[in-house]
Amino acid sequence: MTAAARTARGAAGPGTAGRFGRFGKSGTAGAAGAGGSVGRAAALSGALVAAGTALGFLRDLVMAHLFGASRGTDAFLVAWTIPETVSPLLIEDAMALLMVPVVTRLLARGDGLRGFVGRTLPRMVAVLAVVTVTLALAAPAVVELLAPGLPGHGPAVLCVRLTAVTVVTFGIAGFMSATLRAHHRFGPPAAIYAAYNVGILALIAGLSGAVGVTSAAIGVAAGSVLMVAVQAPAFVRCLRDAPPQRLPADELRLGLAAVAPVVVYTVTRQAQVFVERFLGSGLEAGSISHLNYAQKVAQVPMIMSLMIVTVTFPRLARASADGDVRGVARRIRQDLAAAGAMVMCATAFLVAFAPAVIEVLFEHGAFTADDTRDTADIMRVYALGLWGQMAVGLAARAFFARGRPMWSPAGVLAAGLVVTAAIGAAFAATAGTIALAAANAAGITLAAVLLLAGLRLKVAPVALRGIAADTGRLLLAGVGAGAA
Repeated sequence: MTAAARTARGAAGPGTAGRFGRFGKSGTAGAAGAGGSVGRAAALSGALVAAGTALGFLRDLVMAHLFGASRGTDAFLVAWTIPETVSPLLIEDAMALLMVPVVTRLLARGDGLRGFVGRTLPRMVAVLAVVTVTLALAAPAVVELLAPGLPGHGPAVLCVRLTAVTVVTFGIAGFMSATLRAHHRFGPPAAIYAAYNVGILALIAGLSGAVGVTSAAIGVAAGSVLMVAVQAPAFVRCLRDAPPQRLPADELRLGLAAVAPVVVYTVTRQAQVFVERFLGSGLEAGSISHLNYAQKVAQVPMIMSLMIVTVTFPRLARASADGDVRGVARRIRQDLAAAGAMVMCATAFLVAFAPAVIEVLFEHGAFTADDTRDTADIMRVYALGLWGQMAVGLAARAFFARGRPMWSPAGVLAAGLVVTAAIGAAFAATAGTIALAAANAAGITLAAVLLLAGLRLKVAPVALRGIAADTGRLLLAGVGAGAA
């Protein structure tokens, strides 16, 4: 899943109304008057998330125009693996699932945040600072590990050292975001990716003529600082208004135990990109860049389909909490049908019009007609895995909605990763980037099928035959549309 999708999901926040500062200790008084302000905050959050997504896409277009697909962009994308991996861990999935419930319980008891922040934030920053320094010092080894076939490691090493800063800044930004969302202050957290991409674009505009693609890595570091800055005023106000109670030690331990499966699941899913870049580094110049451009475009409909799941997730969580397993099963099937219809339409379109889409978006500046051809071929194959990407995101939510540690999604993703790595390693030398895209599609589709089967065994009595019938009809419609 991409950063934009995670941000949109996170903006939904906990299920209380209004800011705690307006309530009594029970957190219920005055809720009736809070609906309007919450609605306005949700609208503002949606606009800011959309702006961040648009700016991220503009960033990719600018990079394609200025730098094309080359060893330089390959080097940057190896370093880009760091913020790509850190973002879901420290801003959205793991951090949000750990922090929001803890802060919400504090607010429900009438406790303040100053003691909690004073106890946890400095320790977290210290640990992340050590990780950042370690990554910077070990940058040559990191590049060798991620992309051993990439010639001329120097640019990639420099970019890794610059992007390593995001380990600290993303951690602080994620801590702030989770705290603010628990207070139902959604605007600043929703603005972080807009601020991030503004920083990247500004540094590319100012420095690309002098330092080339390294300007993008400098922009990543600067943009990550802006993610903290855009939330700092609201975060400080939360602390200023809070009494200085301390957090019971068992609260955080319980949260860590619950979030560990989410961390492993997130890293395992991101490891698909690791495999692609590891194997792609041994192919011709620009291969990693072609894979990246194709994936960014192909994932847009998947992000849109997961927005449907984001809206319905609270209902799924409520049905799960109430023990309504048939309601959970019904919700899963309905969401799969709705999101699947969107994905199949998009797949048909992307397969049919891939060259035209890539040409319109990217073929200008340093991005050549050959780059368009190679990227379009990859995107057609990537598109075949969109249903699997969507189904994995939906099924994983159903597992994690149960509110207790669930290791099944991580185990299933690991099996899919093995398939991806095996296919990619076997055929990359002969089929190149097409083999890597096919490996990605095969691995994620297998993981989706296994997760859906696991839902029936461990979560709810999902009607697998009904899901297969729904998907089969959508597949036939998609094939017909693509052929037409």
